Amino acid sequence: MKEIINAQRNFFNTHATKDIQFRRAQLKKLQQALEQNEKLLHEAIYKDFKKSEFDNYSTELSLLYKDIKEAQKMIYKWARKESVPTGILNFPASSYIIPEPLGVSLVIGAWNYPYQLSFAPAIAAIAAGNTVILKPSELPTNTAAAMAKIVKENFDPAFFTVVEGGVEETQELLKQKFDKIFFTGSTTVGKIVYKAAAENLTPVTLELGGKSPAIVTENCNLKVSVKRLVWGKFLNSGQTCIAPDYVLVHNSIEQRFLNQLKIEIESQHFAFENDNFLQIINNKNFDRLVKMLDPQKIFYGGETNRESRYIQPTVMQNVNFDDVVMQEEIFGPILPVITYETIEEAIVKVNSLPKPLSCYVFTKSNAIKKKVLKEISFGGGAINETVMHITNENLPFGGVGFSGIGNYHGEAGFKAFTHYKSIMDKPTWFDPFIKYYPHTNFRLKLMRWIMKL
Repeated sequence: MKEIINAQRNFFNTHATKDIQFRRAQLKKLQQALEQNEKLLHEAIYKDFKKSEFDNYSTELSLLYKDIKEAQKMIYKWARKESVPTGILNFPASSYIIPEPLGVSLVIGAWNYPYQLSFAPAIAAIAAGNTVILKPSELPTNTAAAMAKIVKENFDPAFFTVVEGGVEETQELLKQKFDKIFFTGSTTVGKIVYKAAAENLTPVTLELGGKSPAIVTENCNLKVSVKRLVWGKFLNSGQTCIAPDYVLVHNSIEQRFLNQLKIEIESQHFAFENDNFLQIINNKNFDRLVKMLDPQKIFYGGETNRESRYIQPTVMQNVNFDDVVMQEEIFGPILPVITYETIEEAIVKVNSLPKPLSCYVFTKSNAIKKKVLKEISFGGGAINETVMHITNENLPFGGVGFSGIGNYHGEAGFKAFTHYKSIMDKPTWFDPFIKYYPHTNFRLKLMRWIMKL
């Protein structure tokens, strides 16, 4: 680990990565490498949890291509020196801000979208001029091997490399000194990463999770709302950090909402053979999810098969906040439904839990929309939609509190791996006397006057 990091630090100290053309060339190389190896990437992710070529492209590769295109287009603007006002106090100086890369960065990816959540931060790091050590999740073994192969065959490890392995390798990496750590995963592991980074005062971005609510009001467009909820919840078999974790539905439309959920789920024909449903990543997570199922509260679904790691899309009703399914982020195809009487009650319930990564509101009421956005703190979200806010590179993506620290995507990603160096540039042909000794009443009066300008 030390040899890898030292090699990257030596390379960074050559200042080669600070050249914009170098960064653009590396981004182009990465895009070409991904495009040329799409077949390998499709086969690997299907072996790991039956993710189809369509889903792999739409939820992973297409977003990476979009990130690279955006970075190549905007990098000159993001990296340029920015002049800022100086003020009369420092006349006749000029002031400006210089974006500079932080240095050697560690990106720890997540297993649920292994390509997108590993390469997207790496793209941001490269665009900002850093070297990158990528540690993909070890759970999807085939995708980790595929990423390692692609990077090894196309990049100098002193600039960009992949470290495979499990907990032991990650722990060893975290003992080292980095200039930036970017982690995507659970809040529990995020705390471990944060603590390790603190030993070296290393800046971190933590993309975590939480129980993201969806609030469905009595005046929503029920059919469209349910269609978008079902898509967002069961995409990737619920193994999505920004999936609606549970639904708060107004009690006056509960039965209509449940019936519409059943109709919509059945119309989608979720199944492995239809290439629109995934396996649970491993037996450990399968068993964890099965324990959340209360047979007395299952409205729809509930079928499971441990051998194939299959859990049927499941809706639970009459759920309360004390139930097992409400004690942690679900991260699977189980949707609890909880009723509420007033929007104030729904907001209190959401705020009783740690701040979520996402929040979704389905309503035609501007007043309710404004109230929810004002009174609930969350990372990001959508009105009358789920998940799709992640596809807009102009929206910084990240959590707050237990759901994360910092954000990325687009320019926000560039900033996550950048230090902004503040400079005052003052000529010597004029040197105001006011700041120097002796301190007189006249100088104090003059300073008071200047500071009010």
